[in-house]
Amino acid sequence: MRSSTTSLRVHVESALAGRVASPFRLREARVPAVVPTGIPALDQLVGGLPRGSLTEIYGPPCSGKTSILQSALASRTVSAEVCALVDAQDAFDPSGSQAAGVLLQRLLWVRCHGLEQAFRSLDLLLHGGGFGFIALDLGDMPVRLVRKVPLHVWFRLRRTVEDTSTVLLILSQESNAKSCASLVLRVEKEASRWSLQKRKSVAAFHTPGCLLDGSACSAEIVRSLERHKKVRFIDRTNPREKDCEGTARFEVNSDQYVTEEALDEAARLSLEEKRREAMQEQEERMKRPG
Repeated sequence: MRSSTTSLRVHVESALAGRVASPFRLREARVPAVVPTGIPALDQLVGGLPRGSLTEIYGPPCSGKTSILQSALASRTVSAEVCALVDAQDAFDPSGSQAAGVLLQRLLWVRCHGLEQAFRSLDLLLHGGGFGFIALDLGDMPVRLVRKVPLHVWFRLRRTVEDTSTVLLILSQESNAKSCASLVLRVEKEASRWSLQKRKSVAAFHTPGCLLDGSACSAEIVRSLERHKKVRFIDRTNPREKDCEGTARFEVNSDQYVTEEALDEAARLSLEEKRREAMQEQEERMKRPG
């Protein structure tokens, strides 16, 4: 029995010679190099985006995914790395990214119209090499279409980027790569700050319209091969708990976090305006004849 097992092993090793090195030996665990995202709170939480691995960031629209992408692109292009963005729905804003610090001369923007073009382009970029950072933006794709991507596609992407120095980042509304990703982050918007909150009074307002000044977002670790401690997930009882393990909070286009006092003030102003409108309507009804 032992001789037949040995002979079978020798036969398999000889058949795979030149294609698979040591097929019966476990690969040594490696600690991948990481690159910063450019967001201090996020870098402190995850340590950075791992090279030679697939990273997935998902969340609903306006949750901060694009801000993380722009920050990471700015960090890499400033470091003289060549980056590529596969834009599945042609939704990238070059002007906004340039204002965020992205050096467009070091960014290849692949404008696609659908999943098929996007994945074909991504395969070409990964096999061609030469890119330090490649992102696939599926954030504006319909969720029902992204769900149809077979799991073996994500496994192929993971295997392609392994043993390279490339950071592969996937942005989507739902988690699709799952166990194929070395790092999975879920992001969501916790609060928004509007220009209306800065005004003491709304008496001079003739319209309820206001501008978005900024928003506070949170990112939470769902999966990480480099982090073995137990984390708490984003559907916790108190989503505003500040000392939640495995969670980072960061600002989007703002200098400070949106405080609860600011939110309460905005709610108070909104309530006062509704009361004023109700009183005006009541006065108009009383003035009407009959």
